[in-house]
Amino acid sequence: MRPLSSSTVAKGVVAVVGVGPRLGRSIAHKFAHEGYTVAILARNLGRLSRFADEIAREEKAQVFAIRIDCSDARSLREAFEGVHSLGFVEVLVYNACPPSSWHAPRFADIRLESFQKALAVSSTGAFHCAQQVIPGMVDRGKGTILFTGSPASLNGIAGFCELSCGKFALRALSQCLAKEFQPLGIHVAHVIIDSIIGAPRSLQRSSSGEQSSADISMDPDAIAQTYWHLHVQDKSAWTQEIDLRAYNQAF
Repeated sequence: MRPLSSSTVAKGVVAVVGVGPRLGRSIAHKFAHEGYTVAILARNLGRLSRFADEIAREEKAQVFAIRIDCSDARSLREAFEGVHSLGFVEVLVYNACPPSSWHAPRFADIRLESFQKALAVSSTGAFHCAQQVIPGMVDRGKGTILFTGSPASLNGIAGFCELSCGKFALRALSQCLAKEFQPLGIHVAHVIIDSIIGAPRSLQRSSSGEQSSADISMDPDAIAQTYWHLHVQDKSAWTQEIDLRAYNQAF
């Protein structure tokens, strides 16, 4: 991957870690639409490359697909060598999450290796990624780091100790970084997604052009708008944590 000229990346680079077909892709779309160079990172490079081509074509932007395994420190370092070759990383979005099932395993059935890998993806990977980008942000006195959380960030859930422990740690990391680096001009925020994320509403229209009233999932494009607003917030009123849920979900 060749470095780009400084004029090409005047707005800096956005690195979105953990890009799947929903929220990660929508966030990449939004920042590309706003004129940023975007690096999208995930394990499945084939799917990621298709997303990069799609976003680049639709937004007429520069989008680069880079493979990363958030549970592996070497993979993280090598991935960010590619990211840094694009220019100054102005925004980091950490959206990685360990795979989970709706079937909650019994605590006694959880293997130590599985627990450790879940922690690595949810929190240790976020730690590594933040360490990769913060020095450059400090040098320039600006930058944004956004972490994706969930209800498991706030409350332990029976049968989901792997997810809950990792998300608790991610929230703590967000708070620690905010207190240390926000005075230096780096906005750190934790976004709690408290509903199921569906496909973008634009893809859910029926043949009549109407959307089903029974659909209670969150639109990833709408969530991406919140990530963008967090990035462009005036520093006199920065948000450190925000929770998002569907309009018809009870608190």
